[in-house]
Amino acid sequence: MALEQQPENTPPPRVPIGPPKGPTSGVTVIFWNEREFRAGWRLLVYLLFFILFASAGTFLIVVLHLSQITRLGITATSMLVQEGVGMIATFAAAAIMGVLEARQFAMYGLPRAGAFGARFWQGVAWGITMIASIIFLIRAFGGFSFGGLALRGPALWNYALLWGAVFLCVGFFEEFLFRGYAQFTLATGIGFWPAATALSAAFGSLHLANRGEDKIGALSVFVIGMFFCLTLRRTGNLWFAVGLHATFDWGETFLFSVPNSGIVASSHLLNSSFHGPMWLTGGTVGPEGSVMAFAVVALAAVLFVVVYPAKE
Repeated sequence: MALEQQPENTPPPRVPIGPPKGPTSGVTVIFWNEREFRAGWRLLVYLLFFILFASAGTFLIVVLHLSQITRLGITATSMLVQEGVGMIATFAAAAIMGVLEARQFAMYGLPRAGAFGARFWQGVAWGITMIASIIFLIRAFGGFSFGGLALRGPALWNYALLWGAVFLCVGFFEEFLFRGYAQFTLATGIGFWPAATALSAAFGSLHLANRGEDKIGALSVFVIGMFFCLTLRRTGNLWFAVGLHATFDWGETFLFSVPNSGIVASSHLLNSSFHGPMWLTGGTVGPEGSVMAFAVVALAAVLFVVVYPAKE
């Protein structure tokens, strides 16, 4: 059975790195609470480890001359390298924090018992259904055309699998970075939903760095991030969210061949096109910037709370 996320009001178990013994001082109170090192400081240490490992991965890319691949633009291979480094870095940082905190890695949202199990595949189905619903709603209002096939034969299947690997890495990387260790730790300090709101806002804001992204698209990413947090809250782990995230992005980038948070990648399935007002198509942002995305995510959230009721 998947390990459940701790309820908001349940204090985490005492860990070896506990508060100092004896009288407390102002400095002690800043860094420690009655149980352990404060959540904000633990999150900061985690982010420092993440940056260290990500930097080491970037250095390794240069040493192995993989930087030549990443300079080719936004391709499946370049994204696989970059997202793979990010995924490994966020896992490695959490593994070290788990040792320091005497917590099992599974407590941060990815229990081994649930690996690629029923929750993951349910997420896969929800993700592809959600992006397909957005695209077909835009098409119903005259804003999307499929065009012809851009790939045929073996290349079609090769890129379908390669993009699948890319977005599986994206699902692991982004979900664990924003809703794994960070969500677990910050929730111990300020509660689940305040932590979810802060981290989803960061999730949306960072997407503004993408060329073609705008504030409406970033708001959409924030809303989707909150939906991911809802799936974590109701299922108890991140396996559903990883599957949903991976297939949602795969559907955008490869299957329907549209911009993904402002990013237009090569080697996609269709010569598709948008036409019509930005409120409908999302413009350079892609379907995430469309009003249809907000409608579909809202409907998905309502359905999700019915299908996955809160546990007593």
